[in-house]
Amino acid sequence: MTSADLPATAPEIPSFRERHASTIRQWRLYTHLFAGSFSSMLGLALVVLFLILAIFGPVLAPYPEDTTGAVNLSQRLLSPSLAHPFGTDEMGADILSRIIVGARTSLWIGLIITGVGAGIGVPLGIIAGYHGGFTRAVIMRVTDLFLSVPGLALALTIVAALGPGITNCVIALSLVWWPGYVRLVESKTLSVKEELYVESARALGASTPWILRRHILPNCLTPIIVKASMDMGMAILSAASLGFIGLGAKPPLPEWGSMISVARTYMPDWWWYSLFPGLAIFLTVLGFNLLGDGLRDILDPRSRSR
Repeated sequence: MTSADLPATAPEIPSFRERHASTIRQWRLYTHLFAGSFSSMLGLALVVLFLILAIFGPVLAPYPEDTTGAVNLSQRLLSPSLAHPFGTDEMGADILSRIIVGARTSLWIGLIITGVGAGIGVPLGIIAGYHGGFTRAVIMRVTDLFLSVPGLALALTIVAALGPGITNCVIALSLVWWPGYVRLVESKTLSVKEELYVESARALGASTPWILRRHILPNCLTPIIVKASMDMGMAILSAASLGFIGLGAKPPLPEWGSMISVARTYMPDWWWYSLFPGLAIFLTVLGFNLLGDGLRDILDPRSRSR
């Protein structure tokens, strides 16, 4: 029997681990670097706790009816106890329940502000950095105009014009959040577009949208992810600041900033009313900032080398 008579064997198909070996090794390195940092793990734990409260808040709240405007004056301004670990407010509502459900409000505030800011700023930054010339000059001068005014002050002006309320607060902050992304992405695009692989794609006749989608945007994702993770906490803090001065959410909507705004009139005798919402804001912002630092350390080799 000759070799031609032998049955043909099917080529061996590499396994998933073999086909993605380099990617798996890279993610293992990322996990090792991230897990080795106490601050990064603390930030991750705080963010995970915040997300759990935001997703399952109405189920976890011990007194869910207190988050919808229930009034129980017989329980008014009770100090922390086993029945009410964070005490009660001026309407007799359980503060712990309102803080837990308020996490959901803070989550969608942060997501919308950060998402709209990135959605406006990232495309403008890529266009400005890649095309340059007159287009870049116009985009960057408008960006500089917005950056010349403190974002919170500009948002305060917009809310004052639109009227107080959580929706107008989010709209105002979203409209002033994008310039930071323009600056970040524009500088990154300026460096990436000079790389050899981008020049080669351009020389081979690749279209501008294809180059932006396949080369420019993927290389800008690292700083965008890091900035967005940090901006989540700052967006929540900014919304709480507007709520504190009476331009954000209105009772009975459980929002941390508005809770502190009402609680300040009861200081210092009923200290728990303002302490626990303020502590919730502090831990949430701290968690997102520590998480952002950890992501920067593993995604940016230059920062890791420092």
